[in-house]
Amino acid sequence: MTVARILAEKGGSVVTVAPHRTIDEAVHLLAEKRIGALVVGDAEGRVIGILSERDVMRALATEGAAALDRPISHYMTEKVVTCTRRTTIEDVMETMTNGRFRHLPVVEEGRLVGVVSIGDVVARRIAAVEAEHQAMRDYITMA
Repeated sequence: MTVARILAEKGGSVVTVAPHRTIDEAVHLLAEKRIGALVVGDAEGRVIGILSERDVMRALATEGAAALDRPISHYMTEKVVTCTRRTTIEDVMETMTNGRFRHLPVVEEGRLVGVVSIGDVVARRIAAVEAEHQAMRDYITMA
């Protein structure tokens, strides 16, 4: 299974934010959308960073409430690891595990086309394992 299949099932909608917005605005957007990360984009729509709940927590731990008034660009992760629609779920799991992050933007031809989360990957992997299990039971029953 590839990222393309996940995006086909869940859609390619991504919540993005400009780097000059504040951490306070980001916190409210994360809560409103019930998501764990925001992709930070520039005026041309390129991915220039990602701001996760962990980034927000680090900002608050370091600077306290003063961090809420600072721009997202000050705390975002700038070196964003991405994947494409052709990336396999196994490769996504390995990338997330090795990088210790839970969100992976999907980029093609320099443009953001979606985001996959660890929840998306785990749900599809569980479904695949259950389907294999059912196929094995059906095979044993028919034999």
